[in-house]
Amino acid sequence: MANHKSSKKRIRQTEKRRVHNRYYAVTTRNVMRKLRATEDKKEGEELLPKVVSMIDGLAKRNIIHDNKAANLKSSLTKKVNSL
Repeated sequence: MANHKSSKKRIRQTEKRRVHNRYYAVTTRNVMRKLRATEDKKEGEELLPKVVSMIDGLAKRNIIHDNKAANLKSSLTKKVNSL
């Protein structure tokens, strides 16, 4: 267990950030799942910019790597274009 006051604070901060990051990551994953499941081109085209924006936000905050974000956006765009 942590002995220093600063290390106890660091543990509190890290846990708070972890929960915050998980929330945004899981929310984005659920929207991506919804986009992949859609069969309607119009609905997919409406949803794609929102999903891309969410993915960019995750990459900006270093929750996911920039290259992973690019790969996700590319694959989702291909999916929508093929509908």
